[in-house]
Amino acid sequence: MALTSMGKEHPYRHLIDPLSDDGSLKFFNPHKLNDPRYVKLPLSIRVLLEAAIRKCDGFYITEDDVQNILDWEKQQASTEVPFSPARVLLQDFTGIPAMVDLAAMRDAVAKHGVDPGLVNPKCPTDLIVDHCLQKDYSTCAIQNAPNPGGGDGGSRPAPPKPLPRGGSHCAGQRGSCGKTACNDPPSSTGARPHASVQQIENTPLLCPFHLKPVSEGDTSVKNQEMELSRNKERLQFFKWCSKAFKNVNVVPPDVGAVHQVNLEYLSRVIQVRDGLIYPDSVVGTDSHTTMINGLGILGWGVGGIESEAVMLGQPVSLALPQVVGCKLVGSIDPLSTSIDVVLGITKHLRQAAIAGKFVEFFGPGVSQLSAPDRTTIANMCPEYNATVSFFPVDRVTIQHFKKTHFSQEKLDLLESYLKAVKLFRSYEDPAEDPHYSEVIEISLSSMVPHVSGPKRPQDRVAVCSMKEGFQSCLNEKLGPRGFNISKDKQDVRVPFLHAGQEYHLAHGSVVIAAVISCTNNCNPAVMLTAGLLAKKAVEAGLTVKPYIRTSLAPGSGMATHYLNASGVLPYFSQLGFEVIGYGCATCVGNTAPLPESVVDAIKQGDVVACGVLSGNRHFEGRLCDCIRANYLASPPFVVAYAIAGTVGMDFEKEALGVAPDGTRLYLRDIWPSREEVQRTEEDAVISAVFKDLKARMEKGNTFWSGVECPESVVFPWDAKSTYIRPPSFFSKLSKEVPPPQSIDDAHALLFLGDKVTTDHISPAGSIARVSAAAKYLLSKRLTPREFNSYGSRRGNDAVMTRGTFASVKIQNRLLGAKAGPKTIHVPSGQTLDVFEAAERYQRDGVPLVILAGKDYGSGSSRDWVAKGPYLLGVRAVIAESFERLHKKQLVGVGILPLQFSGEQNADTLELAGTERFSVSLPERLAPGQRLAVKTSDGKSFAVTAQLDNELDVVLLRHGGLLRYAARTML
Repeated sequence: MALTSMGKEHPYRHLIDPLSDDGSLKFFNPHKLNDPRYVKLPLSIRVLLEAAIRKCDGFYITEDDVQNILDWEKQQASTEVPFSPARVLLQDFTGIPAMVDLAAMRDAVAKHGVDPGLVNPKCPTDLIVDHCLQKDYSTCAIQNAPNPGGGDGGSRPAPPKPLPRGGSHCAGQRGSCGKTACNDPPSSTGARPHASVQQIENTPLLCPFHLKPVSEGDTSVKNQEMELSRNKERLQFFKWCSKAFKNVNVVPPDVGAVHQVNLEYLSRVIQVRDGLIYPDSVVGTDSHTTMINGLGILGWGVGGIESEAVMLGQPVSLALPQVVGCKLVGSIDPLSTSIDVVLGITKHLRQAAIAGKFVEFFGPGVSQLSAPDRTTIANMCPEYNATVSFFPVDRVTIQHFKKTHFSQEKLDLLESYLKAVKLFRSYEDPAEDPHYSEVIEISLSSMVPHVSGPKRPQDRVAVCSMKEGFQSCLNEKLGPRGFNISKDKQDVRVPFLHAGQEYHLAHGSVVIAAVISCTNNCNPAVMLTAGLLAKKAVEAGLTVKPYIRTSLAPGSGMATHYLNASGVLPYFSQLGFEVIGYGCATCVGNTAPLPESVVDAIKQGDVVACGVLSGNRHFEGRLCDCIRANYLASPPFVVAYAIAGTVGMDFEKEALGVAPDGTRLYLRDIWPSREEVQRTEEDAVISAVFKDLKARMEKGNTFWSGVECPESVVFPWDAKSTYIRPPSFFSKLSKEVPPPQSIDDAHALLFLGDKVTTDHISPAGSIARVSAAAKYLLSKRLTPREFNSYGSRRGNDAVMTRGTFASVKIQNRLLGAKAGPKTIHVPSGQTLDVFEAAERYQRDGVPLVILAGKDYGSGSSRDWVAKGPYLLGVRAVIAESFERLHKKQLVGVGILPLQFSGEQNADTLELAGTERFSVSLPERLAPGQRLAVKTSDGKSFAVTAQLDNELDVVLLRHGGLLRYAARTML
């Protein structure tokens, strides 16, 4: 907002003060309100207040909104307020549908005679292309022992030369030539010789998936080439967006993951625009957006619908949040990583019932946490259902930015402004502590290493209790933790051959170990701990079994740079953790297939095989359909469990393996000290790392430069494209708003239970060959190898609609206990794909509803979790409770979220799901209005319309945000 454009009518113009001596830089100074309530506000609320003051226009944001925020202590949780963030952050999976919608909106307004060039984001928008990477090529360690860490004598290798490798994760699987990928002769025990005994030549690798030889150095390049080939249409569209739309910045692939780029390059702490200084803030469509709060920048994840609203100039609407003050005291255990602190804090806050609240950290313990520690902690706040976990800026933050791309001049300006508006903290001074809704005190001394699983992130297990914990999961009945394995089958050991050697799988065997492009890479200390652990393991003669699918996909080149600079990268490689590229891979289901012999062994013995990954998402079946147990762990424990080969390990009592001299080696023998990690971090993580990213961002790369795109104001849609299609949201768009239409005689498309996640509603991973989406792609003459993933095809509504409710893990009660992407077409009684049933209902003019239990729509933010049901013909979702973000998404596409009243639910009302449902809507629907649902068998029950404010009502009447935004231009 330029100061010259502010008319005298701006109600808070009198609050503008100069910050620079020459008056060229100015800011809104809330102190000039002369209101004592300001200094009592939590600092996160002060950011909301400043934005409301600055953006007060009398329409979207009014003076009453400003006063409500200022009166936070009395108004919290009872008043809706608007927030206009400084910028929008998109990753490509969720960004492409947003940009496709804007491109389609240009078509729609052009048909009504409006200049399509007027359709642009009004809020600065960054789109990071990072989610299209898949692991087509990878290499693995030289493996040599039938048991983890075995070793077969010989002298220890002289450290630390990069250790040549000749194996592949494809090892033992034959290509069309009939030769195996690994050419190393087996030892007398059937294992490949250890590097300390025999130096292995760097032989070509043969990937059976593509039947092409790949040298070790070309792994990342080959994956990049496949990325370009597979996603050419999407990348061309992104490049068109970067040229056609104003206020859009596209960060090309192979630069870094969205959260890394946000932290390392896009973060500003303060924004300076047209001479006006104000706090940086962001809403993003990635679940890791909350990481930015660790740097004192307010931001959280929203759905694609909400992000599009902000892009189009509307503020985000939220209930004025309660703010929980989290006071950190005590000292961190030297052996605990930031992940242990994260999971410890997550446990405490999850038990505190803080859903929808802000968390703001304070207390003397905060100063012990580095900026990377804070961002890692802030990242996990969606797992305990808080909106943000906010760390105000202090000296530690300033010191962090000195290592990055911030100049001293920028740091001086930043500190001067934040102190002027009291957004700078000294955690040692209790007199600065603001008022909070409540205070939770957490002792850092209580944090011990944990992992999380086997199915949910909230189920934490202390590493010291992991062996007993996994055994209890085998014993428990089938559910969130249990696998219901009978006693007589718990000791099963299934033999199988891999690379000419026999191995055995048992319950708890690790088959995937992934240090992924996720939350831990922003924290050098955690990654360096893993690297130093790998170094010590290799030097001691420990190895990883060759059939375990190991991978290292750093969030950005920064991580690779400091791992290489610290000298640990060759040791990662020697254990099989090769850098396979940059982008989301394992965590979104884009993992290479397991060896067929492993899959066969799992199926033969009904083995509860395990994946261990260093991320924050691990829902059942997400990594691989045949892997039932997945554990979240810090990167060093991913390495440790890979070496162990099983999660059923007591690291304190059981040895990882035997050294060449016969010494039994325990985890404590190779675990690096905190001092060693910190010393390595100081030596390796320097300002050059961040400068390197900045240079690569600004220079671009040949990969992106070679992508061609059309030159036009409106996008020239290709009717043959299977990636980019104009969606049907604007079909029959009229200038007039249609009257509200009641829901009459609707059928239930699905009858769902509790905890239905966005993965269930709209999968992001691979497209099953027997799915409705696969049938569509086959009809377009694509082979299964060309299907790519649901995430990469989010620009095609035909694929995404068919992919709605396509998860193999979804439990539809209309089908009984059987899981799968099917439903009952009630009139005919036939079992059909969800899409086919919905298509038949729509052909017959029958509206649809969905019945669900508690927490409907939890998980990652995706607009297709709402758009998909809308295009299937769903008019309403009737649930016990909704995840806040998903509820907004439903309203944003024109689906009415209805909540059962009180203790009622589908079971207490004895609903079968086969009834017909009718909901009468008044002409003037009010936020939170109670409505009656009537069924065809004579029942009637009350529900509450989950509409939070008048804007929700307006969006619902218009048929969603996109139609509303288009009509404002007609």
